[in-house]
Amino acid sequence: MNKSFLNFYCVIALLVSVIACQQPVQKEVSGTQPADSMPVPKNTGYADVNGLKLYYEVYGQGKPIVLLHGSFMTIPLNWSHIIPLLAEKRQVIVAEMQGHGRTRDIPREFSYEAMADDVSGLLMHLKVDSADILGYSMGGGVAFQLAVRHPEQVRRLIVLSGTYAHDGWWPDVEASYTGINAEMFKGTPIQKQYDSLGNDPAHFAEFVKKVMSIDLKPYDWTSAVRQIKAPLFLAIGDADGVRYEHALELFRAKGGGKMGDIHGLPQSRLAILPGTTHIGMMYRTDWLIPMINDFLDADLTAPPPTF
Repeated sequence: MNKSFLNFYCVIALLVSVIACQQPVQKEVSGTQPADSMPVPKNTGYADVNGLKLYYEVYGQGKPIVLLHGSFMTIPLNWSHIIPLLAEKRQVIVAEMQGHGRTRDIPREFSYEAMADDVSGLLMHLKVDSADILGYSMGGGVAFQLAVRHPEQVRRLIVLSGTYAHDGWWPDVEASYTGINAEMFKGTPIQKQYDSLGNDPAHFAEFVKKVMSIDLKPYDWTSAVRQIKAPLFLAIGDADGVRYEHALELFRAKGGGKMGDIHGLPQSRLAILPGTTHIGMMYRTDWLIPMINDFLDADLTAPPPTF
């Protein structure tokens, strides 16, 4: 592996460690509750789905939204500063995917498709007919597959810094995946939570290898993703790992690329956040939460405003 690529992912691992240990310092504009004040979950448990005991938590009340975390993450690492903001007006369902956090691994390959089926099973377990789905990074891939494989369960779809084809990443990012290993996460909150939340510490290296396996195999869901009926909100950072063209191609396929004052607004939306990296995306809550709430609450059949 190229040394610069190795250094790149050493930096990524370090950033994850630093950010995971930080408390957000700004108050969020979407509500009065501080971003670092986690509510008590209304419900926690394990859903028996597809041979897996999938750990989940439920917060708040209102229309349900499911949050799907990124690679190596857990509920507290990925969502502790976002759950309080969304739970002010929604029922927030969060889960830990195969091998992550309190969901123990099973002898099954990692795949976006299998994890999407797990989330589908969780919704059935909770007797939720359909929900809004928000996925970040790896969770974005799971969200895409949930909308493809179980469209009746997806009301609206939000994908943050996620791709629907392996070449959706910048080439140097995609080429770097072969160099990810357990040593990069030594001593980080990612390793510490893996060790402490129920999985076997002796299998951490195997866990890292399994997580990375889903992005080492080429995949391309372009055709299927373009057929998704649910309205889509796609957001990336301008310094993200996702190619701008990748996001723009899907947005155009979903009705974007036209002047809304003439043709009307498409049901789907696109945001490219300035000064925002892949990891930094999850800390742009002062921008993201209002945009997410507006998308979920909007009457997407309404005509554009007239002046």
